[in-house]
Amino acid sequence: MQTITALFDTHAEARRAVSALENEGIASDDISIVGRNEDDDSSASEGAATGAGLGAAAGGAGGLLAGLGLMAIPGVGPVVAAGWLVSTLAGAAAGAAAGGVAGGLIGALTDDGVDEGDAHVYAEGLRRGGTLVSARVPDELAPTARAILSSGAVDIARRRDRYLDEGWTGFDDTLPDYSDDEIEAERRRLRDLG
Repeated sequence: MQTITALFDTHAEARRAVSALENEGIASDDISIVGRNEDDDSSASEGAATGAGLGAAAGGAGGLLAGLGLMAIPGVGPVVAAGWLVSTLAGAAAGAAAGGVAGGLIGALTDDGVDEGDAHVYAEGLRRGGTLVSARVPDELAPTARAILSSGAVDIARRRDRYLDEGWTGFDDTLPDYSDDEIEAERRRLRDLG
């Protein structure tokens, strides 16, 4: 079993990847998606309903995307999320006073084999409006999952270099959440950089 993870700059790209993973026979229980709620983060109940609506529209009546719900990650803000990673993050949220959910996110990824440096880039990418997709797959499906998740995904090494060039040293959950305007400005900046 391998864990294959990718960061996408938009929810739409991530949703397409999740649907493609499911279409290849990867169980919904083995896929996670976590990303900023781009449509509405004014309240948990509205956000959860929006997330569920996004999932239903993108993934039909079943599958992982139909189960999107809302949670908050310190330093990232409100996110829509579904999958195995959510239960790990929910457990970390229950113990947030002892270290916060960010440690839970980074810890969950590194416990499943993601390089710690990459886990920090993934968390920062979430903070800046990206969407994380992670799949636990049997070894024989790993090449297929890797191909699906590499299509349209962020080049993590290049993104890390860009962040480091800006003075970033690692994900810091004490920094303020990015506003919707800051996320849109970040996306425009990344598009302009190519």
